Amino acid sequence: MTQLLVLAVTLLMAGAVVGFLAGVFGVGGGTVVVPILYQVFVWFSVPEDIRMPLCAGTSLALIIPTSIASFTAHRRAAGIDIWLLKKWFLPVVVGVLLGTILARYAPAALFKLVFVLIALATAARLIFPNWLPKLGNDVPKPFVTPYGLVTGASASLIGIGGGLLSNLVMTLHGRAIHQAVATSSGVGVMVSLPGAIGYMAAGWDKIGLPPFSVGFVSIAAVLLLMPASLLTARLGARVAHSASKPRLETAFAAYLVLVSVHFSASLILA
Repeated sequence: MTQLLVLAVTLLMAGAVVGFLAGVFGVGGGTVVVPILYQVFVWFSVPEDIRMPLCAGTSLALIIPTSIASFTAHRRAAGIDIWLLKKWFLPVVVGVLLGTILARYAPAALFKLVFVLIALATAARLIFPNWLPKLGNDVPKPFVTPYGLVTGASASLIGIGGGLLSNLVMTLHGRAIHQAVATSSGVGVMVSLPGAIGYMAAGWDKIGLPPFSVGFVSIAAVLLLMPASLLTARLGARVAHSASKPRLETAFAAYLVLVSVHFSASLILA
């Protein structure tokens, strides 16, 4: 009972952090919840070969309500580029489905390495905006589809909402950080829903899944993480729109660096 109580409290606290990050930065919070879920599944002796897909699928399922809550809050503030979201919808969804298929075979080290590179590039762009090349004043129409495919596939592979890549794309192409954050909340909705369904299907026949799991999605973990994340997502969105641009950029960059250090350490120690 003590172990279960500690588990419940840990997941509730993690849910609060996930929701707040979703609101502030327009990301799904998967970079926080995946490592926590991994350790939880170690405690419950989930087989190693299904542990990472289970973490990613559960993370994407959790991102569904937090992304919707964040997207709704940002839309009220009129900061979202609806045109770009519409153009990204089909390629992002196709990319997500491809990612859920590839997730069964690609090594975890590759996912972590790709994430670190993307996160550090985004952080460098925010910290040193004049040192990195600016790719234009807007996202070129011929590149909208490729960007969507890469965002969807990469996000679903590592169980995040896609906000990191969409933020990177938009800021490199001259978009303001507030608009990039707001629009990224919509990308999280596009990634999380088909991604969770894809992971459910991909793990449907797997042996060794914990109780109350549907494929590679732990329903029990989602239900424990969800309440606090829904409450704090709206708070995070209000913070994002009230903060100054330099402070928001600095906070986002610091968050990305910390997560990159965590993943890099796990790669080195592996």
